[in-house]
Amino acid sequence: MGIIKSIKRKFGIFAPHVAVRPHVPWYLRWLVIVVLLTLVLLLCWITFEAGRQFTSFDKKGISHELDQLSDLNNRLKQENEKFRAQVTRFERQLQMDSITREDVAEQVKVLNNENTRLKEDLAFLQNLVSGKGKAVKNVFIYHFKLEKGKSPAEYSYNLILLHGGQNTNAFKGELAFAVHLWQDGKKVIMPLQNDGSSGKLSINFNFYHRIEETFIAPPDAVVEGLQVKVFENGVKKAKSTRVVNLSL
Repeated sequence: MGIIKSIKRKFGIFAPHVAVRPHVPWYLRWLVIVVLLTLVLLLCWITFEAGRQFTSFDKKGISHELDQLSDLNNRLKQENEKFRAQVTRFERQLQMDSITREDVAEQVKVLNNENTRLKEDLAFLQNLVSGKGKAVKNVFIYHFKLEKGKSPAEYSYNLILLHGGQNTNAFKGELAFAVHLWQDGKKVIMPLQNDGSSGKLSINFNFYHRIEETFIAPPDAVVEGLQVKVFENGVKKAKSTRVVNLSL
């Protein structure tokens, strides 16, 4: 029974299916392969050429953009140099104008001081001519002024002395100055050293004597005023005393 069933499987309806394929010659197979390879190579070549042309076009565009940017950069550099030269020229002009203004301001200040001095001299001469100056037989302080100097600790003072009366002999004496200042929260009167170690300034004049001097105050002090005393030689008591505050 087993043999019969085996035979039936091979030759009956239960036999395995058999595929029948036509025979293809070998040269046709190779021809198809060659054609396919040719198509693949052609497709690769077309893709390569397209990529090369696109890359070349892109390089040309980038090169053109770079050239434009380089030209723009050069123009900007030239304009920058031009503007920098103009700024430098304007800065020099402003410096010159500032120096000129400072010179003019200094000249105006000098002229104002000279004008004040001339007015004082004129008033003094008018007093002498009118006889008012001769009526005073003693030396007296006609003008006394204290101002700040150019540097922070520098101060200048202007003093005019008059000697009236009928006596034409010269007045001989000394001036003693003392600075009124605040230092370490305390008010201090400090003698001003004017002439040597004595701290006094010798004077010798007939009718009119002007003094213009400067002094340096301690850096930690605040100057409030200046005092002057006029002494005649041989007399211990001051002939005249004046205290002037700092002019603001």
